[in-house]
Amino acid sequence: MRYDASHKQQTRQRVLRAAARAIRSDGAQRVAVAGVMREAGLTHGGFYAHFESKDALVVAAIGQMFDDALAQWQRVNEGRGDAERLAGYIDLYLSAKHRDHPGHGCPMAALASELPRLDADARRAFAEGSRRLQQALSQTLARLGHDDAPALAASVLAELVGAIALARCEPDRKRSNALLASSRHALYRRLSLTSAEKHE
Repeated sequence: MRYDASHKQQTRQRVLRAAARAIRSDGAQRVAVAGVMREAGLTHGGFYAHFESKDALVVAAIGQMFDDALAQWQRVNEGRGDAERLAGYIDLYLSAKHRDHPGHGCPMAALASELPRLDADARRAFAEGSRRLQQALSQTLARLGHDDAPALAASVLAELVGAIALARCEPDRKRSNALLASSRHALYRRLSLTSAEKHE
C-alpha cells in the first residue's frame, strides 16, 4: 500500500515524539531504535524510510523537543499577561510534576550533562533550541522592563535547569520539594513576581 506525503510526515512525527520521550528519560546514548519504533507502534524495518541513522534521529528528536517546549510555553500561557506568564513558567518548571516526569520535561535539563558526549550535529541542535527558549524568555523580560534582558534570560534559564537537576538528584522527597520551593521563591523575588499557582 502506498501512502501520501502527509501520512509519511505524521509517521515521522510519531517516531520523533517517541524518541524525544526516550532520550529525555534514558539519555541519547541509551536509546535503541527498535525500542523507539515499538513505542511509536511501528516495525523496526520502517525506520530507514524516515532517518538514515540513529544519530540523525537523535538530532531531529532534539529539535522536536524544543519545538514542543516552545509550543507548551505558548499553550500554557495563552491569554496571560507577561508577569503572570513568567511566574507560570517558573511554577511549571520548578514543580514536582516536572521533576518526576523527565520524559515529558525540558530538553535542557534532560540533556545538558550528556551533551558533551554527543556529536557535533546534536550539540548544534541543542544550542539552537536553547537560543530559541532564551529568546522567548528574553522578550518577556524586556516587556516587563528588565535591563539587559538577554543576559538575564540566560541566567534565569541556568537557575531553572540547575534547580530541577539538583531536585532530581535528591533522594529525600521533602528536601527535594524544599529545594524546588526555595528556588521558585528566589526567582520570584529576583524578578518581582507573584506565584501563579499553589504547590504542595
